[in-house]
Amino acid sequence: MILGVIADDFTGATDVASMLVRAGLRTALVIGVPNSAPPAADAIVVALKSRTVPAADAVRESLAALRWLQAAAGDAGLRQCYFKYCSTFDSTPAGNIGPVLEALMDALAAQPDAGFSIACPAFPENGRAVFRGHLFVGDELLSDSGMRNHPLTPMTDANLVRVLQAQCRRRVGLIRHDTVALGVAAVRERIAVLRAEGFGVAVADAIANADLRVLAEACADLPLLTAGSGLALGLPDAYAARGWVQPDAQAARLDAMRGPAAVLSGSCSLATNAQVAAWQAAGKPAFALDVRALARREPVAERALAWARERIANEPVLVFATAPADALKVLQAELGAAEAGGLVEACLARVALAFVDAGVRRLVVAGGETSGAVVQALGISTLRIGPAICPGVPWTQAERAGAPLWLALKSGNFGGPGFFADALAMTS
Repeated sequence: MILGVIADDFTGATDVASMLVRAGLRTALVIGVPNSAPPAADAIVVALKSRTVPAADAVRESLAALRWLQAAAGDAGLRQCYFKYCSTFDSTPAGNIGPVLEALMDALAAQPDAGFSIACPAFPENGRAVFRGHLFVGDELLSDSGMRNHPLTPMTDANLVRVLQAQCRRRVGLIRHDTVALGVAAVRERIAVLRAEGFGVAVADAIANADLRVLAEACADLPLLTAGSGLALGLPDAYAARGWVQPDAQAARLDAMRGPAAVLSGSCSLATNAQVAAWQAAGKPAFALDVRALARREPVAERALAWARERIANEPVLVFATAPADALKVLQAELGAAEAGGLVEACLARVALAFVDAGVRRLVVAGGETSGAVVQALGISTLRIGPAICPGVPWTQAERAGAPLWLALKSGNFGGPGFFADALAMTS
């Protein structure tokens, strides 16, 4: 094993694993910190559900994941650790990105070059670019995008240097795009200058895949990288150039996919709202969860399952709690953001478990928190990473009770309006 990745949510874990597999790295994904021996792979991704927990809990879980990865690497040692967070830098003023980043740096302090790391959430293929330290979502600053209304981690400042500095005791600097554009040597020189000036972390600009490849090569020898999934695209080539791995063109191959299918959506992002609307506009069966009824302890999951029972044998169904931002705000004002989110996650996890027990073998899940709840309810411990449905969202395969189960775990902000249908079309 060359690379150990610690992802702060489940969709982010499949996202970064997909980028590694796409570039030929044999990659395994484990759910939580395992108690078992590691799977054979060039890279192992540990999927945590730590993005929105208290910062101290996120640090504790991330350090446990690092210790397991180090043990899994054996005598050869872990060549590089990668802390993966969202390409929209989802965080609160208290963390969790900064506290986890610094805890990992402290834990790796004995290694050469461990006193410095970069932060690069850029993912140009999905419209996430960093320029002069500011994060753009499409043509908008992060603070002007739909992320400003995120129910748990509203992002109201696009200046990542400022955001990260508020969470870190180390000084946070910047590797500007004009430096990245000059190539690997220029980036290494800039890192040397920043370190000499007392900086421990630097936000790195990137507006295209070529920038990510430059950064990956320039930073492949650092013990710790922190980034979205985009930076992972360049790492396999950097490792291959050092003779550490031999890329495998068949790294993304899964078994044939078949069986009944369903879509579960808990995300309220703009992208997922458009995907739910497109599904309904196409006349496909959809059931909307009544969150207020959930709060009244009514049997909403049972109603959804009764509705789906007669339909799912003939065509895929959608069960969703997705709502526009204005409706979500009203609901959260009534119930509280955490309470509303927890009710939806628990309900969709219960629906997922019943679906799979009834024979559903292809399951698309929208939303990071929802995906985490579903995977945990299903008792899945390991995922094989397959082909990408769109940038950042692969099909994955799990084994449950001896039967293959295919899962597509989608970050709320990813995918075009036709994502649900496109994902299922790949498996028919």
